[in-house]
Amino acid sequence: MCKVIGIDISKASFDVSFREKDGHFYHKKFNNDLLGFKAFNRHVSCEDVCVMEASGPYYLKLAYYLYEQELKVAVVNPLQIKHFVRMRMIKAKTDKKDAQMIAFYGESEQPGLWTPDHSHISQLQQIHTAIEGLHKQASMLTNQLEAFLQVPHYDCDLIKVLRGLLRSIKNKTSKLEARMEDIALKHYNDTFVALNSIPGIGPKTAIMLIALTNNFTKFDSSKKLSAYVGLAPRIFESGTSVKGKGHITKMGNRHMRKLLYMCAWTAKRNNPQCKQMYDRLKKNGKPEKLIKVAIANKLLRQAYGVGTTQLHYQPNYC
Repeated sequence: MCKVIGIDISKASFDVSFREKDGHFYHKKFNNDLLGFKAFNRHVSCEDVCVMEASGPYYLKLAYYLYEQELKVAVVNPLQIKHFVRMRMIKAKTDKKDAQMIAFYGESEQPGLWTPDHSHISQLQQIHTAIEGLHKQASMLTNQLEAFLQVPHYDCDLIKVLRGLLRSIKNKTSKLEARMEDIALKHYNDTFVALNSIPGIGPKTAIMLIALTNNFTKFDSSKKLSAYVGLAPRIFESGTSVKGKGHITKMGNRHMRKLLYMCAWTAKRNNPQCKQMYDRLKKNGKPEKLIKVAIANKLLRQAYGVGTTQLHYQPNYC
């Protein structure tokens, strides 16, 4: 009998829950290590589906292990589980109950199966995460430096240390960005070059798009990619009286949205299709911010078309 196994995973352990033949739920806790994975494997058949949340990095080892054992794995956004539980007005919050609710979700929604990203995509994602951390450190140190310089009698040695740290972070960030570009050129050169042919999209955005989409194999439509990034429009209307202001969902990758929004500033001048959109929306009296978001969405759709076909940008393409 095929069963759906809900897995609630944490750093040290994971709880599993699945419905047995008599309808009752079976629960068990395992260690989040290789011994625990092997013990859990004895409860799983090739027809079963293991469903887990993408909870930080803790799910990855188990997901990779199950995938390598040729077992079915589904990894879902924790927000989906949260809303699913809230809809059923469940008040209890324990690891055991969470695993059961994930099993319920898997039975009800039948999420798609998970496949791991390419190893080089994983490298790009890790380096990007490290760069983001360095940017945050640099921002914190810059704020401290500016604050200390306002003090009439600041410590000169402290200022030298902070400036030295900022230089070091800048150098390390540059090396990591160069490393990302080397990986993109070596393993995804065709996609990287094709994306850079789009006026408005530069090397950093091209690399991030490759990493985000697993070299444009993760999504089967530009609409799904737009929704994943958080640029899909959200309409807020009800009946005849409620006419809320439309806006984007903002439930996706914040950094990717920021990059595309910055690209829109260049695209509105240099990208023929984006320029036409800008002129049309500006003529209709739309605010500048809304136009830039629309152009960012347009750039994302262009990137999807170019990335999936690896054909260079064509200004007159319909």
